Amino acid sequence: MSAPRARQREDVEEAYSIQTRSAIEGAFRGGSIGLGLTIISHYSWPFFRRQTFPFKGFLVCTCAVFGLVINAERALQEYEALRRWEENDIRKEARFHLAQQGIIPTETAIAKWRADRDSSPRELNTEQRN
Repeated sequence: MSAPRARQREDVEEAYSIQTRSAIEGAFRGGSIGLGLTIISHYSWPFFRRQTFPFKGFLVCTCAVFGLVINAERALQEYEALRRWEENDIRKEARFHLAQQGIIPTETAIAKWRADRDSSPRELNTEQRN
């Protein structure tokens, strides 16, 4: 498997794990809020007290699913924004280094620069300090 594909697969796995953890947290939080509101409504509102148990369970599940979806989407969007920022930063650095060498920063040149950078990160770090 090529380096860009491997990097893409790692990104997908990382995004999936972040989204899963956040979804579980959101479902727990939303379910807790729904359960709390249902209990408060049951003891303070006679109309709600007359509602069936399955309907109250449906309301709690709806809150849990809403929390799951919203939290998972928010976490994924934050991760994507972070990855875009990192990618733009790397591309900016590649364009700068390629321009210093007199190379036009095309996609192929940037990919080659990135492969060279990934294979020997120590050399580039010492160049950047000077």
